[in-house]
Amino acid sequence: MTALLWSLDMTLALTLVLVGWRALASEDPFKAIALFIAFGLLMTLTWVRVDALDVALAEAGIGAGFTGALFLAGLARLRRQAHRQAQESPAAQEEA
Repeated sequence: MTALLWSLDMTLALTLVLVGWRALASEDPFKAIALFIAFGLLMTLTWVRVDALDVALAEAGIGAGFTGALFLAGLARLRRQAHRQAQESPAAQEEA
């Protein structure tokens, strides 16, 4: 293995660890989801590096794409629901 490929692999491994840690430690849900998607894309590159192209394709489609979209849709729904509850709450207090 050449020095260039070795440095690419080490950079990829370090970046995976850092992005994974940041996704877990993030308090902002949107930032955590964005980092999760980035982690999935980095995992796709990792699978390509080890010549597992079928797994890389599945990781890109399911891990980063579909799951990330579901997380974003769930977050949007939670925020809409919280917004509705915040609007209804003062109206209920005035009636009481």
